[in-house]
Amino acid sequence: MDLIIERLNGDVFNTADFGIKFKTFNVGPPIASHQSDTVRGRDGSIDQGSQYEDRPIEAEADFFSEDYWDYPLKRNEIFKLFQSKEAFYITDSREPAKRWLVKVDDFDTEQINDWKGNLEIEFITNDQPFAESMGTSLNPRRFDEEIWQIGQGLLDEVQDTDYIHSTRNFQIYNSSDILIDPRVHDIKITFKGASDGLSITNTTTGDVFVHNGQTNANDTIELEGIRMLKNGESIFRDTNHRLITLETGYNDFVINGATEGEFEIIFEFRFYYF
Repeated sequence: MDLIIERLNGDVFNTADFGIKFKTFNVGPPIASHQSDTVRGRDGSIDQGSQYEDRPIEAEADFFSEDYWDYPLKRNEIFKLFQSKEAFYITDSREPAKRWLVKVDDFDTEQINDWKGNLEIEFITNDQPFAESMGTSLNPRRFDEEIWQIGQGLLDEVQDTDYIHSTRNFQIYNSSDILIDPRVHDIKITFKGASDGLSITNTTTGDVFVHNGQTNANDTIELEGIRMLKNGESIFRDTNHRLITLETGYNDFVINGATEGEFEIIFEFRFYYF
């Protein structure tokens, strides 16, 4: 088993190239932290919601040097590979289409003999406790694309699900294990075309975005995370300030304020898994 390391600057490393062979890669289960409050004179507690905690990922590997004299050089290479103040992505070679954003929480090396060492390392998920897909909704969702795999919800009936539409009514399929929320997940919704009082409604979640203005055929409205832009400029004050989330499975959408066939709406996002 190998790990693929991807730095935020785009540099990619395969641990096999460093003489490292992983024996285990154990991802901790998703654990929800529950918040509650009590009121004097009231029995029980009041549910204040739940959230998933950061997850530990423990791994163990053997690494190999050329000889006794080369061992400390190899060990130092490993120190350099894994020590980082910034987060980075790791991918288990057994699940090549998923990646985890992590930081190193702890690790240790031990020399076994003149040319062999043992590595124990513990990562902690950073920013979110889920694996994310290597591909996005705009990549063709076929196994031969090499960025998808079994276990990502690629059912036969949704392999060719469209994420670009020009009709008032359509569906967006979210094969994630969780609801996608633009406050914490990467999602970009782009509307191109003429509109007057544009509204984008996800009837599945009840979310409604409204733009209290007009656009012409060459204008673009982008909902990118929590930002609301028209041609790259903020239009937050000209909206109802609502965000669009995506529930797991099919989401039914309705577009109002735009002429059917004369606009295009694009959904670009990654998928998230336990």
